[in-house]
Amino acid sequence: MNEQAGSQFDTALTHALRVAVLVPCYNEAVTIAKVVEDFRRTLPAAQVYVYDNNSTDGTAAIALAAGATVRIERKQGKGHVMRRMFADIDADIYLMVDGDDTYDAASAPRLVEKLREGPFDLVNGARNEVVDAAYRPGHRFGNWLLTTLVQTIFGTASRDMLSGYKALSRRFVKSFPALSTGFEIETELLVHALELGMPTAEVETPYKERPVGSESKLHTVRDGARILRVITRLVKEERPLAFFTALALALALASAVISLPIVVEFWRTGLVPRLPTAVLSTGLMLTAVISFFSGLILDTVTRGRREMKRLHYLSYRAAD
Repeated sequence: MNEQAGSQFDTALTHALRVAVLVPCYNEAVTIAKVVEDFRRTLPAAQVYVYDNNSTDGTAAIALAAGATVRIERKQGKGHVMRRMFADIDADIYLMVDGDDTYDAASAPRLVEKLREGPFDLVNGARNEVVDAAYRPGHRFGNWLLTTLVQTIFGTASRDMLSGYKALSRRFVKSFPALSTGFEIETELLVHALELGMPTAEVETPYKERPVGSESKLHTVRDGARILRVITRLVKEERPLAFFTALALALALASAVISLPIVVEFWRTGLVPRLPTAVLSTGLMLTAVISFFSGLILDTVTRGRREMKRLHYLSYRAAD
């Protein structure tokens, strides 16, 4: 969509919907002015909010000079910033984007219009690389691996789970129980939509490399491990029966393997020569049984909790 079409689209929204562009930032002095200016030009009726996360390079002052509404979040981490944004800002449509100037501002009207067409609660901006250097090889593989893992466990809603470019409805934002503190917030957003059966869509958007002088805050191994840990936590909390049943089977298998020589010896001689091993095997089997029944109980609790989240979500009016 070109800028003229974007302006016409935005004019139609001016008296109908409040659109908020959310830009979490940490040391993005090189790029933040362009990001703010691009989104103000593409969506002139929208309010651009930049939440500075303890930057030391003057990001906040530059964003303010570019025309953004600037606020400060002292707790370090993207998850903390998004939680504060979702709590503070009141709008009908929220457009979430990183401040590193890698996402295409011209695609913003398409994401917003797609959200309204559904109406959808989440529209993900799936990244389409403009140049090969846009993605680091480790990031590309990690994104594919983690996205595939979430698709396998929770269902398919996106081919680019870790994209930082998303359009969100008010009812999604105000019912989202943000728990993550860092970059893993994108995973939590998608799983929340999947667990409540929210209508979602995806729009391809150009994705470019960072400008010279701008450095990524994402650490492939460290943040990948944190995202994997969040996925494990979400499986435990949202799929407790499957999680604890798998744990019970692993414990039961370990108990069987340990106890096999003891059982064979008992049948041959009538003796139990390795009592500590027998006690360990018994303990593992008892733990397996406890794990399985814990999963049954927690599954009932999770169903009730999910229904409460669903009712909270439905308490907000759907977008027109």
